[in-house]
Amino acid sequence: MATLFVPISQKLSSPVYSLPERRRVSAPGLHSPIRISCSGTTDGAVPKESLTQFKELRNLACGILAAWAVTAASPVVAATQRLPPLSTEPNRCERAFVGNTIGQANGVYDKVVDLRFCDYTNEKNNLKGKSLAAALMSDAKFDGADMSEVVMSKAYAVGASFKGTDFSNAVLDRVNFGKANLRGALFKNTVLSGSTFEEAQLEDAVFEDTIIGYIDLQKLCTNTTLSDEGRSFLGCR
Repeated sequence: MATLFVPISQKLSSPVYSLPERRRVSAPGLHSPIRISCSGTTDGAVPKESLTQFKELRNLACGILAAWAVTAASPVVAATQRLPPLSTEPNRCERAFVGNTIGQANGVYDKVVDLRFCDYTNEKNNLKGKSLAAALMSDAKFDGADMSEVVMSKAYAVGASFKGTDFSNAVLDRVNFGKANLRGALFKNTVLSGSTFEEAQLEDAVFEDTIIGYIDLQKLCTNTTLSDEGRSFLGCR
């Protein structure tokens, strides 16, 4: 059964985007652009018969500008994540056997751990207990590997393969497992808070005594590849 972690209070904050005071918006049928103000007041008097139409046009224009500002400033909203170029280090895959030595919880590192496209199939000795915080793991293979007690906070594992991987007692918070193959993976006493599994393959994955937030659990339970046993252990409804 999954252990739900529900914080008593959570302070949410959103970035504030400053929009320019004015924008010029061209309306159909007009020969010149209309000057729109996103503030609460307008310059000059507006005829009463045009006031309603003016307010609607102003609200539409300002809404479009706000949406553009958020999307342009936030890579999350833009649904893209820019990754650094693939490391050219000849022994970059062996860095997994050393891992990160700083910033485990926050994914801070002095040098990126780039494990993309590396193959650790059936690795039983050199990954256990390692710190791979913020590691880049997309398209890597960890099938049958022993990754128990590993720390993978904020790792990027989109499209990676973890078939039959042992994640017992591991810390996998805020990991992106999107489109990853996790068939038969073992999550026993594993921290999964903040991790995402969008379009991941979870057939026969075992979730036992996992630690996961309520919202994260609800998202995980929508994955249709979860087995009945997995859903039972997670407490999906």
